[in-house]
Formats: sequence, structure tokens, C-alpha cells
Amino acid sequence: MKSLYSRIAFWLLAVTAISVSFYPILYFVIDRTFGLLGGKPPELLTQLPYNIGFYAHICFGAVALLVGWTQFHEGWRRRYMTVHRVLGKVYMLSVLISGAGSLYIVTHGSGGLVAQTGFFFLAIVWLSTSVLAYRAIRVGDVSKHQRMMVYSYAVCFSAVMLRLWLPLFTSIFEWEFTPSYRIIAWLCWLPNMAVAYFINSRT
Repeated sequence: MKSLYSRIAFWLLAVTAISVSFYPILYFVIDRTFGLLGGKPPELLTQLPYNIGFYAHICFGAVALLVGWTQFHEGWRRRYMTVHRVLGKVYMLSVLISGAGSLYIVTHGSGGLVAQTGFFFLAIVWLSTSVLAYRAIRVGDVSKHQRMMVYSYAVCFSAVMLRLWLPLFTSIFEWEFTPSYRIIAWLCWLPNMAVAYFINSRT
């Protein structure tokens, strides 16, 4: 029974991660006022550094989200170790680029200082756990590598949780966007870290 629950959880993780990883495409096929960009001042959207940071964050973040879930299938890891290592490097590079982009655009984030602080620490934790995971595997510490990767992808999965929490707050709870966004800036990743801690403590 435990194995069945694990399989269901894994494929639920996979489906939601894959679905949200294609979300950035909408920014290229819909008007620039789509999504979170709709609330930005027009002069900000013309600034090259902001655009580089924004698109680096969403595009490479999507790549990390898309490839990351595959790394947690034990059978695939053992059978396709070379692929596992290649995808791990792709994930790491994507995290570094996306995380760096987020550290820049967070200063122009919606929701004021509370939301900006939440997303700033999200980026810091994502970058640091990913780097720790990479350093661990470089010295052969597989156990630490696996634990840090669980934390890293838990933070990466905040992209999914944000898009689940936001319509829940604004449509079902009928909260205003700004107070909702301030809460979700923390809610989209802190519970993920708690789940990751629970997973690591059991393994």
C-alpha cells in the first residue's frame, strides 16, 4: 500500500510539474499585460535588465521544474545513470540562471516588502540547497546530495504551488490580490520545505 501511495505521489508531482513548466510560453504568445506583468509600470517593462532577469527566471526556472522531477525515480537513476547526471547538470545550470534572475527582479516585485522578502529568501534557499547538493555529489557524499536535492526541488516546486494558491485566495476566498500575494510569497515554499524535511527524516 505504501508503494502505491508513493507511485501516486510521484506521478502527481510529475503531472503538475510538467504542466506548469510550459506556463512561461504564455508570455510569448499573449500580450505583455498577461499575468504578473499586467501590474507592472510600462516604463519598467521597457528596461532591458528587468526583461533579461524576468525571462531568465521564468524560462530556466521552467527547465529546472521540467527535468527535476525525473531525478527522484530510483529505478530510472540506476538504469540510466548517464542521463541522470546530464539532467542533473541541466537542472543545476537552470537553477543558477533562474535564481540569479529572480534575485534581480524581486526588487521590483508586487506586494511590497513582505512579498519581496519572501521571494528573496526563496531564491537564496533554492540556490544554496542546489549548490550544496552539487558539492556533496562532487565529493561522493550521495546521502547529503539526495537530501539537499529534495530541499532544492521542494523550493523549485513553489512555481506550482504559487499557481495553485493564487486563484484559491483571489477567486474562492475572494481576497484582494496584494494581501494574498504577500501571504503566498511565503506559503508557496515554506510548507514545501516542511514536507521535504519530513521526507528526509524518513529516509
